[in-house]
Amino acid sequence: MLVDSHCHLDFPELAGRLDQVLADMSAHDVGHALCVCVTLTEFERVLEVAARDARLSASVGVHPDYPDTVEPDVATLVRLAAHPKVVAIGETGLDYYRAQGDTEWQRERFRVHIRAARQARKPLIVHTRAASADTLRLMREEGADRAGGVMHCFTEDWETARAALDLGFHISFSGIVTFKNAASLREVAARVPEDRLLVETDAPYLAPVPFRGKTNEPAFVRFVAGCLAEIRQQPPERIAEVTTDNFFKLFQKFGNSFNA
Repeated sequence: MLVDSHCHLDFPELAGRLDQVLADMSAHDVGHALCVCVTLTEFERVLEVAARDARLSASVGVHPDYPDTVEPDVATLVRLAAHPKVVAIGETGLDYYRAQGDTEWQRERFRVHIRAARQARKPLIVHTRAASADTLRLMREEGADRAGGVMHCFTEDWETARAALDLGFHISFSGIVTFKNAASLREVAARVPEDRLLVETDAPYLAPVPFRGKTNEPAFVRFVAGCLAEIRQQPPERIAEVTTDNFFKLFQKFGNSFNA
């Protein structure tokens, strides 16, 4: 069995055909998927999707790519994270790739999420793009190691991965690792300790080869796992076993339920 540790099934590309997406998961032995929230205004929609099937769980958080949205506070995130379907805080982090001007609002939002994760005792889902130094600095300053979590859709170098691992975080690889121009990322994927490895789709985005450019879905996580098996010179079954075990250990370690 495989687990898609990060997807957005509430997004319109997938929500309208959710029954088929769930059937495809079954057909490809994907036994669970974590539906990740990106704004508070969409949180109820994420919960509604997760409630459709025992194989789905949810997170609560506000993505750094959304400057003009309802700003979270610690109390709100902690309250919403108490729902039995919610197993994580995020997606949160820093993204300077498209940001213009002062980005202090991103850093303050990230701090709020880290504090909420510590208080709620739920892991963090961290997004970082063109901001790895500040991401790691804030994680250290705010004690993110006391919450733990995952660096999702990882695309950074080994030094960044090692720093995150030192903070107790997992590293999750998406379809990007299958792309022809991802040689340096594959080198990182070969070095991540087995007990910190996760796989994801980030669906509906970043479909792996051979579906690159098409709408992604949780069933395609098997191609990510297959690529990791080649990189790490292990049987695909071993990658499926360890990444599934890692997922449930990480997100159940504070007593979260996957059968709510």
